[in-house]
Amino acid sequence: MTALDRQDEPAKTVAPSSAGRLRYVVLAMLFVVTTVNYADRSTLSIAGDAMQSDLGISSGELGVLFSAFSWSYLIAQLPGGWLLDRFGSKKVYGLAIFLWSLFTMAQGAIGFFSGAAVVLMFILRFAVGFAEAPSFPGNSRIVAAWFPTRERGFASALFNSAQYFATVAFAPLMGWLVTALGWEHVFTVIGGVGVVLALVWTRVIHSPRTHPRMGRAELDHITEGGALVDLDAPGSPSSGSGRLRHLKTLLTNRNMLGIFIGQYFINTITWFFLTWFPVYLVQERGMSILEAGFVASLPALCGFTGGVLGGYLSDLLIRRGVGLTAARKIPIVVGLLLSTSIIICNYVTTSALVVLIMSLAFFGKGLGALGWAVMADVAPKTASGLAGGVFNAFGAVAGIVTPLVVGYIIDATGSFDLALAFVSVCAALAVLSYTVIVKDIRRLHLDDEPAPGAA
Repeated sequence: MTALDRQDEPAKTVAPSSAGRLRYVVLAMLFVVTTVNYADRSTLSIAGDAMQSDLGISSGELGVLFSAFSWSYLIAQLPGGWLLDRFGSKKVYGLAIFLWSLFTMAQGAIGFFSGAAVVLMFILRFAVGFAEAPSFPGNSRIVAAWFPTRERGFASALFNSAQYFATVAFAPLMGWLVTALGWEHVFTVIGGVGVVLALVWTRVIHSPRTHPRMGRAELDHITEGGALVDLDAPGSPSSGSGRLRHLKTLLTNRNMLGIFIGQYFINTITWFFLTWFPVYLVQERGMSILEAGFVASLPALCGFTGGVLGGYLSDLLIRRGVGLTAARKIPIVVGLLLSTSIIICNYVTTSALVVLIMSLAFFGKGLGALGWAVMADVAPKTASGLAGGVFNAFGAVAGIVTPLVVGYIIDATGSFDLALAFVSVCAALAVLSYTVIVKDIRRLHLDDEPAPGAA
C-alpha cells in the first residue's frame, strides 16, 4: 500500500504538534483569497439599492444582474475543473484571481454608460463568474494535497467559512463606501485588493514536495495521514488527465449525486444572504444602506463561527473514533435543521428579533456547510478537479435560480414572506439529501485507477 492509497485512514506517524505548520500558512492564503472572492461576489448586493436609484433599475432587473455571475460560474465549472487537473492549482487559480479582480474593478465605470448600464453590468458580472469558476475546486484540491484526513474537515470548513467572514470584514466597509464616496467605489476598491492578492499568491502557493519551506517532519505527517501530496506533480495520476469521460460515473454514483444535490440546496441559503439579504434589510425592515452593511455582518459572523465549529467538531469526532460518515453528517444535519428557522422572520416585527433569527439560521448554515470537506474525502484521485467542478456547478445553479425566484416573488407579491419560506424549504431538502440519498462517505475509485491498497 502506498501513501497515496491511505488517504482515507487517520494519521499514524508524526504527531501534529511535532510536525511543521506550513500547511496552515497555505490554508491562511486560501482563507484570505476566498474572503476577497466572496467580497467580489457581494459587491452588487451592497451597491444594488443605490444603483437602482441612480440608474433606474427595477427589482426584476436587479435579480437578473444578481444571477449573471452564476450563469457563467455554472458554465465554466467543468472547464475550470479540467484546467485545474491539466495545469495545476497554482497557475490556474492565480490567473483566475487576477482576472476576476480586473472585471470587478471595471464594474465601477458603468455609471458612465447609463443607457446601457444593465447590459454592461450583466456582461461584467458574467465575466467575474467565469473567472471565479476554478476557485472552490482549487481550494478543495489544495486542501486534499496539504492536509491529512483527520485535519481535512477543519481546513475545508475554514476556507468555506471565508464566505461569511467576507461579509463581516467587507460589508461595513462597502456600506461606508456607498454612503461616503458612491457605489462605484465599492467595485474599484474591492477589485484592487484582489489584483494585489494575485501577486501574493505566486509567492505563497506551491505543491507540498516543491515548497521551499517544507520540512521533512511535516511532509511525513501529511503524507502518512492521507494527503494527496503529488496531486499536481508532473506524471502524477491526475496531472494532465482531467478526463471528461468520467462525468457519467460521477453523475450516476448515488453518493456523489446526493452530495451534488445537497450542495444545490445549501447554496440556495448562501445566495439569498449574498444577494437579497441586504436589500431585505433596507426595503422590508426600513434600514439605511449603512445600517444594512453593519447589520448584515452580524449573521455573517455567526455563519463564520458555525462554519469553523462544524469543521472542528467533525474532525474531533473522527479523532474520538467516530466513523467518517457519521462525523461529517452530524454537523451537516444539525446545522441545516437550524437554518430552516429563517421562516420565523415572517412572524416577528422587531428588527432585533429578525437579526437574531437570521443569525441563528446563518450559524446553522455555517455549521452544516461541510460539503467541500466531504468532496475532499470522496473525489476520485484522478479527477478531483472535475468532481469539484461538478459539485460547484450544482451550487452555481442555485446561484442562478435563487436571485431570480426571490426577485420574481418580490415583484409579484411586494413582500419577502414567500422568499423566506422558499429558503427554509431548501434547507430542509438539503437535510433529506444527506440523510436519504447519501450513504457511506468514502472515496470513489474510477475503473482506470489502481485498486485501493494496491502497491
